[in-house]
Amino acid sequence: MPRRFFRKFAFKRDHLSKQWYMAPFRHLLHDHRLWSVRRRTVVPAFALGVFIAWLPFPGHMLAAALLALALRINIPVATAAVWVCNPVTVFVMYPAAYQLGLAILNSAERPFSFEFSIDWVTHTFVTIWQPMLLGCLVLGAVSAVLGYAMLDFFWRSSIANYKTTKRSRRRERRLD
Repeated sequence: MPRRFFRKFAFKRDHLSKQWYMAPFRHLLHDHRLWSVRRRTVVPAFALGVFIAWLPFPGHMLAAALLALALRINIPVATAAVWVCNPVTVFVMYPAAYQLGLAILNSAERPFSFEFSIDWVTHTFVTIWQPMLLGCLVLGAVSAVLGYAMLDFFWRSSIANYKTTKRSRRRERRLD
């Protein structure tokens, strides 16, 4: 089941490698692990993407793609998983990370409200970056481990269910 689901969204490596902007990476893109829909490449890619989604910097998809390339795991899944952090969820994720960072560091709370602007980065983020970054790293690591465990469990249980159904069908055919 998970394999069929992820296969719907699989990229064609030949099409992507012909793009002009992929010229520096063409020799790296021939590794089948970067595109295959297997549990050993998809599950870690999902965990990597979820971890990167928590980091408070722009360019999540590029970072996920480059790290997936370096780790030889599924690039499309890693880049899609970073969309856990999107314009809707970011207003919950970053304040939660800031609160967790404050609790871990046991420091005084400063006024905090997240917004997409250069002014916020230059004035607010520079004063709260330590607790926020610590909270993002902790929550990212926890989310990645949970995401890895849940997707791996789902994948394995789906395979077990498939095999059980297949065995029962064989038994029914033998009895007929």
